[in-house]
Amino acid sequence: MFALALQTLKARKGGFAGTFVALLLGAAVLSACGILLESGVRAGSPAERYAAADGVVTGRQEIEIALKDVDGTAVKESQPLSERVPLNTGLAHRIAGVDGVRSVVTDEGAPVRLVTAGGIPVAGRHGTAPQAHNWAGLSLGDFRLSSGHAPAADDEVVLDTEIAGRAGARPGDTVRLMTSSEPRLYRVAGLVALDDGRTPRQSVLFLSDHAMRQLAPTVYAFGIHATPGTAPGQLADAVGAALHDDRLTVRTGDGRGRAEFLDVTISGSNLVILSAAIGGNVLLIAVFVLYATASLSIRHRRREIALLRAIGTTPGQIRRMLAGEAAVTGLVAGVLGCPVGLLLVHWLRGRFAGHGIVPGDFGLVISPLPFLSAVAVTVLTALAAVLAAALRATRIRPTEALGEAAVERPGLGRGRRVTGVVLLVLAAGAFVTGLVERSDFFTLVSLANSLVLLLVIAAAVLGPPLSRMAVGLLAPLLNRTGVTGYLAAANTRANVVRLAGAITPIVLAVSFASTIVFSQTTALRDSAAELRSGLVADHVLTAPAGVPPELAAKIRKLKQVQAATGLVKSKVVAVGKMFGGQQSVSLGAQGVDPGALGRTLDLRTREGDMSALSPTTVAISTTTASWLGLDVGDTADLHLGDGTPYRAKVIAVYARGFGFADLTLDHDVLLAHTTARADASVLVRSAPGAHGLTGELTRLAAAYPGTVLRDGLAVDDQLAEQRANAWVNYLVVGVIIAYTAITVVNTLAMSTAARRREFALLRLSGTARGQVAGMMRRESFVVVAAGVGLGTLLACFPLFLVALGLGGSPWPAVPALGYLAIAGATAALAVAGVMVPTRLLLRIRPVEAIGARE
Repeated sequence: MFALALQTLKARKGGFAGTFVALLLGAAVLSACGILLESGVRAGSPAERYAAADGVVTGRQEIEIALKDVDGTAVKESQPLSERVPLNTGLAHRIAGVDGVRSVVTDEGAPVRLVTAGGIPVAGRHGTAPQAHNWAGLSLGDFRLSSGHAPAADDEVVLDTEIAGRAGARPGDTVRLMTSSEPRLYRVAGLVALDDGRTPRQSVLFLSDHAMRQLAPTVYAFGIHATPGTAPGQLADAVGAALHDDRLTVRTGDGRGRAEFLDVTISGSNLVILSAAIGGNVLLIAVFVLYATASLSIRHRRREIALLRAIGTTPGQIRRMLAGEAAVTGLVAGVLGCPVGLLLVHWLRGRFAGHGIVPGDFGLVISPLPFLSAVAVTVLTALAAVLAAALRATRIRPTEALGEAAVERPGLGRGRRVTGVVLLVLAAGAFVTGLVERSDFFTLVSLANSLVLLLVIAAAVLGPPLSRMAVGLLAPLLNRTGVTGYLAAANTRANVVRLAGAITPIVLAVSFASTIVFSQTTALRDSAAELRSGLVADHVLTAPAGVPPELAAKIRKLKQVQAATGLVKSKVVAVGKMFGGQQSVSLGAQGVDPGALGRTLDLRTREGDMSALSPTTVAISTTTASWLGLDVGDTADLHLGDGTPYRAKVIAVYARGFGFADLTLDHDVLLAHTTARADASVLVRSAPGAHGLTGELTRLAAAYPGTVLRDGLAVDDQLAEQRANAWVNYLVVGVIIAYTAITVVNTLAMSTAARRREFALLRLSGTARGQVAGMMRRESFVVVAAGVGLGTLLACFPLFLVALGLGGSPWPAVPALGYLAIAGATAALAVAGVMVPTRLLLRIRPVEAIGARE
């Protein structure tokens, strides 16, 4: 049967084109996601400051949380930590006592802002803040003095040559450094460079050990120099056993780069989640598309399969033939799709970097594993789709098969009717549950995703009766357009199964794309509205690298100021509840001064008292309350951004969490557990009747170079993370549209091409070529109107739930241009899929077309 499968592929190249292109696209996307997944797992950059160390002890940049599954089973789940995990200085003595350790060097660090003598801020490489380190840590890396001398006095600094060049500084010049206070003057004592002449990935500078301690630094790591003959693996095992702390990790070899560059480590963890989500969505869509394509192909081969059955071919042999065709198609498409995936992953890396998801220099890990996995999944997906589509065709008796090959089978089988009704009942149950649980945002979003999936599958299963209903609504309109309209109405009414096959991919595209895109536009609309409504401060001070906390303290002393608070941002990790199970979740957190909270922000308190905010309490959004299952008076068990456990009493629940943050904590508590130790902004509320405040704030801001005064929070800056997430979802929509393009064009082109004898008969009976083309234009109108209309209707229900969860209003944000783009692109593909084959078929002489083989 395998030989027969190869012959069939050769004879029916056009029929397999759509399947091949769909499989190739799937292989490309899956291989790209596989590369991103592996790159995230193995993310790293060559060590620079730790390159000379045999091992590095750092905090583990993820936290492992014990959870309970729906059935009560204990599971563990890891969440990445957004802030650098600090270390205890006392660990150095414990490490030094381990066998194989020759010496231990403590690496202390602090982010700083570098300002030239002329008052111009100089950003670090890749937009990150320069890192100040103690001079003793120089021995751990490949940096060496290229000019000048080591910092001896407290006002001396050594810069790396790259940032010194951009700052125009040389040994003997003065620069200013700013941390949590006004910039201090330092004299450039020397310059350092990497041994091999590379440009450092991260801008660094070095201070004397005593001067470094004045900056209240964090212990980043302990670098280890091993005794001669000690293997890296042996060193890591010995130190790990001696410390015996799951919160610590020992890095050797390439792992030293992960310890050094926190941004690569965090983005790698996020990339794993992101690539898995994109790959999963693509695989789901691929299964739908391939099943529809395979079903169409088998339906057009009904006579062939019926004849094979009639001459004694067994169902098993036919299945093996179809499986052989699918395996060959999947294998070739998978192999050819991998190079496309390689191009795609480099494009994706650039887009991710542009949206701040990964650093600009994030390195991809290329190995055979993603390609082999993509090819295997592509072949298995093709096999599963073809065998599922061929199930009925290989089960019925040969006489029935011949009968159905001649005449389209009317109505639906009992099993299909039952399946469709069950799916509709499940969809109705999900929708009603969403209405009942309308205060639980995450339940609503989860239900909305399930709902659109159930509705699309139900529409595919119940396609013929839905198509019959669509024809019933549109036929009177077609009949008014003359004889061509009458023919189009008669054709669609008599071939509802064919019509259903054409409508289904359009419904899939419009419903999925609309749900994903307009969920994001609704979220962005409501978040922006909450930001504008919730900010009651008159002035906002911001800076690209953050604002020193002392600026807020100085502003509070101004007589024209009623209230002022620094606003610090971070992440916290908590345990959420959904459908009876537990799930770890990373939530956005903001820290504000409790005394100024009510006069600078209006978070719209739903329950409790926001004025009770203190170092031991927390306020949470309605979204967070539903996710964590907490209410006013409960105790929240959290982990701050650096992994520190934090228990706090819930004193209030507020509504404007999407615009601001999921949790609101005391300013000083959250600030102490961030890496930058800086405020994202300072919010200022002027006193009644105050004059001259703008001038005073401008004067204070000038003392902190880079700080700017605004009238409000920049919405685009505040929603940057949400916009990046929206872009990822738009990427998924693009893949859906691409798959749909393949399915729509393939489905309609094959259906139209199969009607060559019908066209020839019409023309031989006196119908003009233009009338046949007019009939097909009207049939394409039915396909587009029914597909877009039904897809839009199905998308309304999940979007209704999403809008309820976001803002309590049932109306989603649907930009007219966005909807027209989705509907218009899908409609254009459908019309092209019908009219292009029609034009080609009408060029053939009727007498030749009517005698052509099938």
